[in-house]
Amino acid sequence: MSRKRAQSSSMAKSKPPKITKRNEHGLIDGANYVFQEDGTVDWRKMVNNNHIVPNRDNTSETDVTKLKDKDLIILLAGLKEVAQIRGVKSVKYDIVSASPEYVCMKCGITWAGNYETEGEEIYFEGTADAGMNNTDGFGSIYLAAIAENRSFCRAVRNFLKINIVAKEEIAPNKGKQASNNTTPTNTSNTASAMSPDSFLLSVLKENNISFEQVKNKMISENIKEAKSWGSIKDIPRLTAFEIIDRIQKKSQ
Repeated sequence: MSRKRAQSSSMAKSKPPKITKRNEHGLIDGANYVFQEDGTVDWRKMVNNNHIVPNRDNTSETDVTKLKDKDLIILLAGLKEVAQIRGVKSVKYDIVSASPEYVCMKCGITWAGNYETEGEEIYFEGTADAGMNNTDGFGSIYLAAIAENRSFCRAVRNFLKINIVAKEEIAPNKGKQASNNTTPTNTSNTASAMSPDSFLLSVLKENNISFEQVKNKMISENIKEAKSWGSIKDIPRLTAFEIIDRIQKKSQ
């Protein structure tokens, strides 16, 4: 008897605390929506203030409710949350361009239909890049991941007409850093000096993945040229960045 109770209790805990249901307008039942004068949802006001911070380069005010959109920064978590409320069918990423110093990524989002789109699903894209001139520190060796986040933020913001810049989209002030940093750097240790194969090698080591594992995986995915790879240096540059991106996503 006690075992049955324990099993029943365990099953109860595993059930979702709340099931999301949408009405005939494509809106979540029970959610508090803010509407504009034309009857559409004001998605900017649907962003939780916990995910909005002051832009310290523009203001010293700490109360975000007192600031205009131009003086605010929206966090990635806020855009993910509002996208979930709006309704997302699928998200995909495509590499537009990739090199050791530069990655350009495109994010395509298929949005669920609602009354704003006459019930039709809408596909919308956002494109963003990451390079040595618009990243700094640790981020400089994760250009693909940064470009991915930036493209997602841009796709969500532009589709939902949210005119607050995302934290991921803000490039560091290189001039300010240069004036404040008097310590010489060893360029041999920076991503700008890393070739795609050395970058991939470092990522593999960090994740305890061998070259043979990568090669076998690519062969299993019908990448024909993978059979001829003798070392990491034989992996094409674009393929190397795609592998890096996949590993980083899996480890997040």
